[in-house]
Amino acid sequence: MEYSEYAVLVEVEDQHWWHGGMRAIAAALLDPLYRGHSVDILDAGCGIGGNVRFLQRYGHVTGVDLSPVAAQFGKDQISGAMVQGSVLELPFADASFDLVTSFDVLYHRDVPSEAQALSETQRVLRSDGWLLMRLPAYEFLRSKHDRAVHTRRRYTLRQVQELIETYGFAVERLSYVNSLLFPIPLAQRMLERLVPTLEQSDSDLVLPAPLLNEVLRWPLATEAAWLGHGGRFPVGLSIICLVRKRALG
Repeated sequence: MEYSEYAVLVEVEDQHWWHGGMRAIAAALLDPLYRGHSVDILDAGCGIGGNVRFLQRYGHVTGVDLSPVAAQFGKDQISGAMVQGSVLELPFADASFDLVTSFDVLYHRDVPSEAQALSETQRVLRSDGWLLMRLPAYEFLRSKHDRAVHTRRRYTLRQVQELIETYGFAVERLSYVNSLLFPIPLAQRMLERLVPTLEQSDSDLVLPAPLLNEVLRWPLATEAAWLGHGGRFPVGLSIICLVRKRALG
């Protein structure tokens, strides 16, 4: 991610509708497993640590991120442990964590091998451990934001399912998310391809006006409620999956 994107993120992450909505979606999947418990959690690719703070409701959280810029910002933002390191070679012992989270990480150009990252996740998870992972959806939605955050690839639901099953996880929940607003960015991406001058110069992370920011929270809150009742979505801007480590043998 560009330094300028980190700087914007520090200012807006706790207020931005997208970050709040995605945490509500994560909570809808994690609450049935861990609410009221205290477990050991690794946020692999934690950025500046906003999700580390969110995950502390479920137990003790360690964050790891490759970027020294993220580590610098993150140490000022969170009270939990934060380590600089790669998801391709996690600096932790085998079977150290009950839960690993990976929020928009494996798509990154600094992660050339999803296989190696997932193998490392398997290694640090305990035998009954879980992985909650989010990834960007659909290559045709690639945009300026992807350039700013160094996107290597975007995924379909089938690609994610094949990926996680190939590398030793059993699928519990798998769905597109950020779905109710999907027609808006889809139309925007199509227009930008037809008329490149329409591409916005501002970061996608910039906080909208307060009223709009509040209005945009509701679709994701609705999605979180639906997922919490076992629902799923057929299209969306992102993919969320909750998977468990397969027992050997």
